[in-house]
Amino acid sequence: MSAQRRKTRFVCVSDTHNYTFKLPKGDVLIHAGDLTNQGSPSELQKTVKWLEDADFEAKIVVGGNHDLTLDGDFYIGHDSPQDYETIQRRRSTHTSCLDLFKNAKTLTYLSHDAAEIRLKSSDGPHTMFKIFGSPYSPRDGAWAFNYETPREPQTPCRDAHAAIDDHDLTSLWDGIPIDSHIVVAHTPPRNHRDTPLTRLDRPRGCEALRRALWRVRPLLAVCGHIHDGRGANIVTWDSSNSRYKESKTREWVDPGTGNNKQSLIDLTGRTGSPLDNDGSFTNGCRVYALEVDGKQGHIGKTNEGSRNETCIVNAAIMKSKYPHIGGKQYNKPIIVDVMLPVWDERDECR
Repeated sequence: MSAQRRKTRFVCVSDTHNYTFKLPKGDVLIHAGDLTNQGSPSELQKTVKWLEDADFEAKIVVGGNHDLTLDGDFYIGHDSPQDYETIQRRRSTHTSCLDLFKNAKTLTYLSHDAAEIRLKSSDGPHTMFKIFGSPYSPRDGAWAFNYETPREPQTPCRDAHAAIDDHDLTSLWDGIPIDSHIVVAHTPPRNHRDTPLTRLDRPRGCEALRRALWRVRPLLAVCGHIHDGRGANIVTWDSSNSRYKESKTREWVDPGTGNNKQSLIDLTGRTGSPLDNDGSFTNGCRVYALEVDGKQGHIGKTNEGSRNETCIVNAAIMKSKYPHIGGKQYNKPIIVDVMLPVWDERDECR
């Protein structure tokens, strides 16, 4: 693959909950779930049309816990429907709602899987990236795409993950491809953009996902789910032999707060320090890696490049929470400029 890299602009949103609005310009749109309130066909039809009409070269979409009909196991079996007609009706609704995304020619819908995206427009950046997307989040009531997590410490201590037994953690995130440039998950990772302003400030993110990000070290991780967690930080991963450790975290200061400016994160180095992560692999296609608990992972630098930092973005658009006293309030989309490899059909990994 070519060593040349070029700026690519991502517009990141999540938790729009039926809200449709004019999106800022960019190359790629990412929606990290909770497109609707209940996942009804009419809600999804409205949101899919909004996304289809948006002018981006690529549009990546995952579901969330509120998008009930997209989770077949949950929706069909919810409330334990006993009669055959109810089960068949729900199965039909689930299929028709999924078909909205399958038939949307401009959308890439990911449901805990990965895709390789190549931007081919003559007036675009002509870059490529591998992206993994998942709708899952830790169980918190009867909602879609939920999974069980261990009982975690109540205090938001930075090292609270150390008290969690490895064997209690879900293996759900083990399948994130090691060569992913971008990871989209509806849930935040633990201790990163995951603390509500209520519930005694208990972190609500997933420790297993945080460890997966340490292992994979993507350039960008986009999430939502916790509305109060909207924002971003840049994590520097520990490059020693300490498992799952972080060296430091830099909080992003939103230039769009209280004004008409865009909420822009520049990871290219044009303004400030560039992200210490170029997504490089040794010898073109081979991953430079180590084994961590039997799983392949990145660590440190090579002469060819580095994967030392990840920008974690919670892109929740809905700012207020039900019952929205005083009216619904919304955040701006978060725009991220990142350097990605330019692809050339003559120079592909075989």
